[in-house]
Amino acid sequence: MSARSKLLFLVLVIVQAAHSVEEYVTRLFEIFAPARFVAGLLSDDLALGFVVFNALFLGIGAWCYVGPVRAGGVAGRAAAVVWIAIELANSVGHITIAVSSGAYFSGSATAVPLLVTAVCLALSMLADRRRVERVAASTMGSTS
Repeated sequence: MSARSKLLFLVLVIVQAAHSVEEYVTRLFEIFAPARFVAGLLSDDLALGFVVFNALFLGIGAWCYVGPVRAGGVAGRAAAVVWIAIELANSVGHITIAVSSGAYFSGSATAVPLLVTAVCLALSMLADRRRVERVAASTMGSTS
């Protein structure tokens, strides 16, 4: 992974933190059944369950960055791809609900930067892959 992709992964985790704060402040866990369900699995106090879930999620993101993503190997790329998929689904879901209801929906303000960051990370990783393929192709061409 390039330094740019690694940095974008960190930014994605930070933007997710802001998104989690917005969802907490706007009480997503009270108005969205899936969030209420997950929070309820962790605590009878939905607010506390929501905070615990998001803290765990962000902790996993921080661990992924410090460990596999910074190392840049296959595990780091896999972690980044999983995070991209989760954040694309998360952001598109919030935006879709807001647009379809014609009103603000909890988390939709930070869903836009979350979407942009996830797309930027995906594009950066594609560029990384193309760069590796070009180097491999040029190396193979020079050995024949």
